[in-house]
Amino acid sequence: MRIVFMGTPEFAVPSLERLIADGYEVAGVFTQPDRPKGRGNRLTPSPVKVCAAAHGIPVFQPERIRRDGVEDLKALRPELCVTAAFGQILSQEILDIPPMGNINVHASLLPRHRGSAPIAHAILQGDKKAGVTTMMMDKGIDTGDMLLRAETEIGETETCGELTERLSRIGAELLSETLKRLEAGTLERIPQNEAEMTYDPMLEKEMGEVDFSRTAGQVRGQINGLNPWPCASVPLPEGRLKLLRACETDEGGEPGTVLRADPKSGLIIACGERAVRILEVQAPGGKKMRAEDYLRGHAMQAGTRL
Repeated sequence: MRIVFMGTPEFAVPSLERLIADGYEVAGVFTQPDRPKGRGNRLTPSPVKVCAAAHGIPVFQPERIRRDGVEDLKALRPELCVTAAFGQILSQEILDIPPMGNINVHASLLPRHRGSAPIAHAILQGDKKAGVTTMMMDKGIDTGDMLLRAETEIGETETCGELTERLSRIGAELLSETLKRLEAGTLERIPQNEAEMTYDPMLEKEMGEVDFSRTAGQVRGQINGLNPWPCASVPLPEGRLKLLRACETDEGGEPGTVLRADPKSGLIIACGERAVRILEVQAPGGKKMRAEDYLRGHAMQAGTRL
Protein backbone atom coordinates (compact mmCIF):
# COMPACT_ATOMS: atom_id res chain seq x y z
CA MET A 1 0.00 0.00 0.00
CA ARG A 2 1.32 3.41 -1.01
CA ILE A 3 0.93 5.83 1.91
CA VAL A 4 1.57 9.52 2.54
CA PHE A 5 2.15 10.36 6.20
CA MET A 6 1.32 13.69 7.83
CA GLY A 7 2.57 14.53 11.31
CA THR A 8 4.77 16.92 13.23
CA PRO A 9 5.69 16.34 16.93
CA GLU A 10 7.41 13.51 18.73
CA PHE A 11 4.03 11.83 19.29
CA ALA A 12 3.78 11.09 15.56
CA VAL A 13 7.24 9.55 15.13
CA PRO A 14 6.44 5.99 16.38
CA SER A 15 3.51 5.82 13.95
CA LEU A 16 5.73 6.78 11.02
CA GLU A 17 8.41 4.33 12.14
CA ARG A 18 5.81 1.56 12.43
CA LEU A 19 4.58 2.17 8.88
CA ILE A 20 8.15 1.78 7.66
CA ALA A 21 8.80 -1.31 9.80
CA ASP A 22 5.58 -2.93 8.56
CA GLY A 23 6.83 -2.62 4.99
CA TYR A 24 4.44 -0.02 3.64
CA GLU A 25 5.63 2.25 0.85
CA VAL A 26 5.78 5.68 2.48
CA ALA A 27 5.86 7.87 -0.62
CA GLY A 28 6.24 11.17 1.20
CA VAL A 29 5.84 12.97 4.50
CA PHE A 30 4.09 16.28 5.13
CA THR A 31 5.04 18.16 8.28
CA GLN A 32 5.02 21.70 9.63
CA PRO A 33 7.72 24.13 8.44
CA ASP A 34 10.88 24.47 10.54
CA ARG A 35 10.22 26.80 13.48
CA PRO A 36 12.48 28.98 15.67
CA LYS A 37 13.34 27.20 18.89
CA GLY A 38 15.51 27.72 21.95
CA ARG A 39 17.26 30.79 23.23
CA GLY A 40 18.95 31.40 19.89
CA ASN A 41 15.68 31.08 17.94
CA ARG A 42 17.38 28.75 15.50
CA LEU A 43 15.17 27.17 12.87
CA THR A 44 14.57 23.62 14.01
CA PRO A 45 13.03 20.76 12.01
CA SER A 46 10.10 18.84 13.45
CA PRO A 47 10.77 15.37 14.92
CA VAL A 48 8.80 13.85 12.03
CA LYS A 49 11.01 15.61 9.48
CA VAL A 50 14.13 14.31 11.21
CA CYS A 51 12.72 10.77 11.17
CA ALA A 52 11.67 10.95 7.52
CA ALA A 53 15.04 12.33 6.44
CA ALA A 54 16.83 9.52 8.28
CA HIS A 55 14.86 7.02 6.17
CA GLY A 56 15.33 8.91 2.90
CA ILE A 57 11.65 9.78 2.56
CA PRO A 58 10.78 12.99 0.67
CA VAL A 59 9.58 15.74 3.01
CA PHE A 60 7.10 18.50 2.20
CA GLN A 61 6.55 21.48 4.53
CA PRO A 62 3.75 23.72 3.24
CA GLU A 63 2.69 26.56 5.48
CA ARG A 64 -0.89 25.63 4.60
CA ILE A 65 -1.32 22.24 2.94
CA ARG A 66 -4.77 23.08 1.58
CA ARG A 67 -3.26 26.08 -0.19
CA ASP A 68 0.32 25.08 -0.98
CA GLY A 69 0.41 21.28 -0.82
CA VAL A 70 -2.40 20.00 -3.01
CA GLU A 71 -0.36 19.48 -6.18
CA ASP A 72 2.54 17.87 -4.32
CA LEU A 73 0.15 15.44 -2.66
CA LYS A 74 -1.54 14.58 -5.95
CA ALA A 75 1.86 13.95 -7.54
CA LEU A 76 2.70 11.39 -4.86
CA ARG A 77 -0.38 9.33 -5.82
CA PRO A 78 -1.15 7.97 -2.34
CA GLU A 79 -3.61 5.15 -1.93
CA LEU A 80 -4.06 6.16 1.70
CA CYS A 81 -3.06 9.11 3.87
CA VAL A 82 -2.22 8.66 7.56
CA THR A 83 -2.09 11.61 9.95
CA ALA A 84 -0.93 11.90 13.55
CA ALA A 85 -0.82 15.31 15.23
CA PHE A 86 -0.13 17.06 11.94
CA GLY A 87 -1.32 20.44 13.18
CA GLN A 88 -3.20 21.56 10.06
CA ILE A 89 -6.83 21.17 8.98
CA LEU A 90 -7.28 19.22 5.75
CA SER A 91 -9.68 20.55 3.15
CA GLN A 92 -12.19 18.33 1.37
CA GLU A 93 -10.00 18.60 -1.74
CA ILE A 94 -7.12 17.06 0.22
CA LEU A 95 -9.34 14.39 1.77
CA ASP A 96 -10.60 13.33 -1.68
CA ILE A 97 -7.13 12.60 -3.09
CA PRO A 98 -6.34 9.12 -1.64
CA PRO A 99 -8.88 6.56 -2.90
CA MET A 100 -8.74 4.57 0.36
CA GLY A 101 -9.32 7.64 2.48
CA ASN A 102 -7.49 9.26 5.37
CA ILE A 103 -6.84 7.61 8.74
CA ASN A 104 -5.97 9.71 11.78
CA VAL A 105 -4.26 8.57 15.00
CA HIS A 106 -5.94 10.68 17.69
CA ALA A 107 -4.70 10.65 21.28
CA SER A 108 -8.00 10.35 23.12
CA LEU A 109 -10.90 8.01 23.64
CA LEU A 110 -13.20 9.65 21.15
CA PRO A 111 -15.70 11.23 21.12
CA ARG A 112 -14.22 12.67 24.33
CA HIS A 113 -11.40 15.22 24.01
CA ARG A 114 -11.58 16.35 20.43
CA GLY A 115 -9.11 19.11 19.67
CA SER A 116 -5.38 19.78 19.62
CA ALA A 117 -4.44 19.02 23.25
CA PRO A 118 -6.38 15.88 24.24
CA ILE A 119 -3.71 14.35 26.47
CA ALA A 120 -3.23 17.44 28.61
CA HIS A 121 -6.98 17.90 28.99
CA ALA A 122 -7.50 14.28 30.02
CA ILE A 123 -5.19 14.91 32.98
CA LEU A 124 -6.50 18.43 33.61
CA GLN A 125 -10.06 17.14 33.85
CA GLY A 126 -9.23 14.28 36.17
CA ASP A 127 -9.88 11.40 33.78
CA LYS A 128 -8.87 8.00 35.12
CA LYS A 129 -8.17 6.64 31.65
CA ALA A 130 -6.66 7.96 28.43
CA GLY A 131 -6.20 6.30 25.08
CA VAL A 132 -5.84 6.43 21.34
CA THR A 133 -8.49 6.18 18.64
CA THR A 134 -7.86 5.53 14.97
CA MET A 135 -10.52 7.19 12.85
CA MET A 136 -11.48 8.03 9.30
CA MET A 137 -11.06 11.71 8.70
CA ASP A 138 -13.77 14.00 7.39
CA LYS A 139 -14.00 17.78 7.04
CA GLY A 140 -14.85 18.25 10.73
CA ILE A 141 -12.35 18.44 13.59
CA ASP A 142 -11.98 14.88 14.93
CA THR A 143 -15.56 14.08 13.93
CA GLY A 144 -15.01 11.12 11.59
CA ASP A 145 -16.01 7.51 12.14
CA MET A 146 -13.97 5.62 14.73
CA LEU A 147 -12.07 2.48 13.76
CA LEU A 148 -10.13 1.01 16.71
CA ARG A 149 -9.50 2.23 20.28
CA ALA A 150 -6.95 1.38 22.95
CA GLU A 151 -7.08 2.66 26.52
CA THR A 152 -4.68 2.91 29.44
CA GLU A 153 -4.83 4.02 33.07
CA ILE A 154 -3.45 7.47 33.90
CA GLY A 155 -0.98 7.34 36.78
CA GLU A 156 -1.66 9.63 39.73
CA THR A 157 1.62 11.51 39.26
CA GLU A 158 1.99 10.94 35.50
CA THR A 159 2.67 14.12 33.55
CA CYS A 160 1.38 15.07 30.14
CA GLY A 161 4.84 14.52 28.67
CA GLU A 162 5.10 11.03 30.10
CA LEU A 163 1.60 10.04 29.04
CA THR A 164 2.22 11.44 25.56
CA GLU A 165 5.26 9.21 25.17
CA ARG A 166 3.28 6.14 26.26
CA LEU A 167 0.34 6.94 24.01
CA SER A 168 2.62 7.50 21.03
CA ARG A 169 3.75 3.87 21.28
CA ILE A 170 0.21 2.64 21.88
CA GLY A 171 -0.92 4.65 18.86
CA ALA A 172 1.72 3.09 16.62
CA GLU A 173 0.57 -0.41 17.56
CA LEU A 174 -3.06 0.56 17.05
CA LEU A 175 -2.28 2.02 13.63
CA SER A 176 -0.54 -1.18 12.60
CA GLU A 177 -3.54 -3.28 13.59
CA THR A 178 -5.91 -0.82 11.90
CA LEU A 179 -4.11 -1.11 8.56
CA LYS A 180 -3.97 -4.90 8.79
CA ARG A 181 -7.74 -5.01 9.21
CA LEU A 182 -8.19 -2.44 6.45
CA GLU A 183 -6.27 -4.63 4.02
CA ALA A 184 -8.16 -7.73 5.19
CA GLY A 185 -11.51 -5.99 4.68
CA THR A 186 -12.54 -6.53 8.33
CA LEU A 187 -12.31 -2.94 9.56
CA GLU A 188 -15.59 -1.63 10.99
CA ARG A 189 -16.48 2.07 10.96
CA ILE A 190 -18.27 3.26 14.10
CA PRO A 191 -20.00 6.67 14.05
CA GLN A 192 -19.23 8.88 17.04
CA ASN A 193 -21.98 9.60 19.54
CA GLU A 194 -22.30 13.38 19.44
CA ALA A 195 -24.07 13.37 22.82
CA GLU A 196 -20.80 12.21 24.42
CA MET A 197 -18.60 14.67 22.55
CA THR A 198 -16.28 17.12 24.29
CA TYR A 199 -14.05 19.63 22.54
CA ASP A 200 -11.08 21.13 24.36
CA PRO A 201 -9.35 24.46 23.69
CA MET A 202 -5.69 24.92 22.84
CA LEU A 203 -3.30 25.25 25.76
CA GLU A 204 -2.43 28.83 26.68
CA LYS A 205 0.36 30.19 28.87
CA GLU A 206 -2.18 31.79 31.19
CA MET A 207 -3.51 28.36 32.14
CA GLY A 208 -0.44 27.88 34.36
CA GLU A 209 -1.67 30.28 37.08
CA VAL A 210 -2.58 28.04 40.03
CA ASP A 211 -5.78 28.68 41.97
CA PHE A 212 -5.43 26.82 45.26
CA SER A 213 -9.07 27.45 46.15
CA ARG A 214 -9.89 24.53 43.86
CA THR A 215 -9.79 20.92 45.06
CA ALA A 216 -6.54 19.03 45.45
CA GLY A 217 -7.56 16.80 42.56
CA GLN A 218 -8.03 19.77 40.26
CA VAL A 219 -4.74 21.36 41.28
CA ARG A 220 -2.89 18.06 40.89
CA GLY A 221 -4.41 17.68 37.43
CA GLN A 222 -3.33 21.19 36.48
CA ILE A 223 0.25 20.65 37.65
CA ASN A 224 0.71 17.26 36.00
CA GLY A 225 -1.35 18.07 32.92
CA LEU A 226 0.54 21.25 32.01
CA ASN A 227 3.99 19.62 32.20
CA PRO A 228 6.00 20.14 29.95
CA TRP A 229 4.09 23.21 28.68
CA PRO A 230 2.99 25.76 29.74
CA CYS A 231 3.67 24.48 33.28
CA ALA A 232 1.81 25.45 36.44
CA SER A 233 3.67 28.01 38.54
CA VAL A 234 3.47 30.20 41.63
CA PRO A 235 5.03 33.64 42.22
CA LEU A 236 8.05 33.98 44.52
CA PRO A 237 10.22 37.06 45.19
CA GLU A 238 12.91 35.72 42.83
CA GLY A 239 10.44 34.85 40.06
CA ARG A 240 7.91 32.17 39.25
CA LEU A 241 8.51 28.68 40.61
CA LYS A 242 7.30 25.99 38.19
CA LEU A 243 5.38 23.15 39.80
CA LEU A 244 6.04 20.10 37.64
CA ARG A 245 4.60 17.09 39.44
CA ALA A 246 2.20 16.61 42.34
CA CYS A 247 0.05 14.13 44.22
CA GLU A 248 -2.83 14.57 46.67
CA THR A 249 -2.71 14.33 50.46
CA ASP A 250 -5.38 14.25 53.15
CA GLU A 251 -4.04 17.29 55.00
CA GLY A 252 -5.95 20.56 54.95
CA GLY A 253 -5.78 24.23 55.76
CA GLU A 254 -6.42 27.68 54.35
CA PRO A 255 -6.21 27.40 50.54
CA GLY A 256 -2.81 28.46 49.22
CA THR A 257 -1.08 28.07 52.59
CA VAL A 258 2.22 26.21 52.73
CA LEU A 259 1.61 23.48 55.32
CA ARG A 260 5.09 21.96 55.19
CA ALA A 261 8.31 23.08 53.51
CA ASP A 262 11.49 21.28 54.48
CA PRO A 263 13.89 18.72 52.95
CA LYS A 264 12.39 15.89 55.01
CA SER A 265 8.66 16.53 54.69
CA GLY A 266 8.79 18.13 51.26
CA LEU A 267 6.43 20.85 50.05
CA ILE A 268 2.72 20.55 50.88
CA ILE A 269 0.20 23.25 49.98
CA ALA A 270 -3.41 23.42 51.14
CA CYS A 271 -6.19 23.54 48.58
CA GLY A 272 -9.90 24.28 48.79
CA GLU A 273 -10.34 20.62 49.60
CA ARG A 274 -7.41 18.60 51.00
CA ALA A 275 -3.86 19.47 49.85
CA VAL A 276 -1.20 18.72 47.24
CA ARG A 277 2.31 17.47 47.78
CA ILE A 278 4.64 19.04 45.25
CA LEU A 279 7.08 16.40 44.01
CA GLU A 280 9.10 18.25 41.36
CA VAL A 281 9.80 21.94 40.78
CA GLN A 282 11.95 24.20 38.62
CA ALA A 283 13.28 27.52 39.89
CA PRO A 284 13.69 30.51 37.52
CA GLY A 285 16.70 29.80 35.30
CA GLY A 286 17.31 26.45 37.03
CA LYS A 287 16.87 22.78 36.31
CA LYS A 288 13.95 20.63 37.34
CA MET A 289 14.52 18.84 40.65
CA ARG A 290 12.79 17.08 43.51
CA ALA A 291 10.99 19.52 45.79
CA GLU A 292 13.02 18.25 48.75
CA ASP A 293 16.26 19.10 46.94
CA TYR A 294 14.97 22.56 46.06
CA LEU A 295 14.11 23.22 49.71
CA ARG A 296 17.68 22.41 50.80
CA GLY A 297 18.85 25.56 49.07
CA HIS A 298 15.72 27.71 49.16
CA ALA A 299 14.11 28.30 52.53
CA MET A 300 10.32 28.46 52.56
CA GLN A 301 8.35 28.90 55.74
CA ALA A 302 5.25 26.95 56.73
CA GLY A 303 2.36 29.40 56.78
CA THR A 304 3.50 31.23 53.63
CA ARG A 305 0.57 32.10 51.34
CA LEU A 306 0.95 31.39 47.64
